[in-house]
Parts: sequence; C-alpha cells; structure tokens
Amino acid sequence: MKLSREFFDRDVLNVAPDLLGKRLVTQLDGEMRSLIITETEAYRGEEDTACHASKGKTKRTELLYRDSGTLYIYLCYGMHWLFNIVTGGKDNPQAVLIRACEGKFNGPAKLTKFLKITGELNGESIFDNPKIWIEDTDQPCEYLTDKRVGINYATPYYRDINWRFILKSDQSPAL
Repeated sequence: MKLSREFFDRDVLNVAPDLLGKRLVTQLDGEMRSLIITETEAYRGEEDTACHASKGKTKRTELLYRDSGTLYIYLCYGMHWLFNIVTGGKDNPQAVLIRACEGKFNGPAKLTKFLKITGELNGESIFDNPKIWIEDTDQPCEYLTDKRVGINYATPYYRDINWRFILKSDQSPAL
C-alpha cells in the first residue's frame, strides 16, 4: 500500500525515522525499480541552519514551503541529484533526505542514479504519481541516530544534532 498524505503531513522528526524500512519505487524510462529505505536525514525549517530554508523563502527553496509530499530534488556539486520529500504541511519548510537504501546504495547520489531520479521530478507530488512512490512494508523497524553528513556550513548545534536515522542492519524487510 502506498503511503498516504497523512503520513507525510507530520513533523519531519517523526516522518524521517518512520520512512526506514519502507519501499521506494520508481517507474522511469520503462523500468520499475524498488529498494528498501535504510537511511534518512531530517531538515527542519528556517531555524535549522543546515536546511536550505534557513535563509527564508527564495526561488530555490520555495518548494520546501509547499504541501507535504512535494518532491524537492536538487543538484549537489553540479553533478549529483539529491532526493527529498517535503513534510510538516504547507508553509512549514521541512524535508526528509532519502540518504541510502539497501544494497550498495549507501549514499544519496548512488541512490538517485540507480533509481533514475533527476530534477525532472522536482516539484511533483509523491501522491498518485505513476513515476515514483513509497510503499508501506508493515514491518516495524529499529534504528540508530547520528549526525547529519556534509553540512559543515551549519552552526555547531545543528551540525552536531543527531537527525540522521539509520535502519539497524538486521531490520531490513524482505523484498
């Protein structure tokens, strides 16, 4: 069963860990691919100096202020697509970065490359989308927390906060 709008219309600190163990599915270029989410990071509004919205609403960040379930996909270092999903409701700029999935997809760039996720999906909704969706696996998962990665520009408090959620390795649901 695909995840509902209500699932994403919650605070990012609840959504990010709850995405662990869920199945991310793409149907792009005539090919369906499916992976279990094993790692996420939470970015929580204008007060979070690691969040793109920390500078307020701009042309780049306006997608973060849209309804929950909006896809926020941006190019990092001019070469890697990073895949985020807006949470928390309209005008509450929060998003979950899907950081890793099972197998060899232990980084957000490897993940988007395998799943063929690009900026073409940026701004679309994850709901009723024939190209990309997330399915519930109905399996509770245990996880660890750690610091987020690659945010040296953030203030020490937000740089060191444990808002990265990692599925315990023995918790991955079967495909």
